[in-house]
Amino acid sequence: MEAGATEPSVTDVPDQSRYEIRLGDELVGFAAYDRRDGTITFTHTEIDPSFEGRGLAGRLIGTALDAAADQGLEVIPLCPYVRGYIERHRGYLPLVPVDRRERFGLPADG
Repeated sequence: MEAGATEPSVTDVPDQSRYEIRLGDELVGFAAYDRRDGTITFTHTEIDPSFEGRGLAGRLIGTALDAAADQGLEVIPLCPYVRGYIERHRGYLPLVPVDRRERFGLPADG
């Protein structure tokens, strides 16, 4: 981010079933989800192409996964970006049920 740039903010928008990331008032990306029965399934992550390469997707998903952990939700990473984020940040692996990790190419241990 450039000096003086607006700090990104991440907000859960349940009526649209997504987390949004904004710079000031500008929506620059989102992570869509389906939440039910103690589970949150991330289905798609998108960042506006003009904002790529700034770490915004990582900030978005890290915040969403932290919220899932705080709420005691199990995570189903259908979205390839979320799955890859969990692979790179193994501290989130316990959020994915052990019996579903193989389906996503995630290790059973962790």
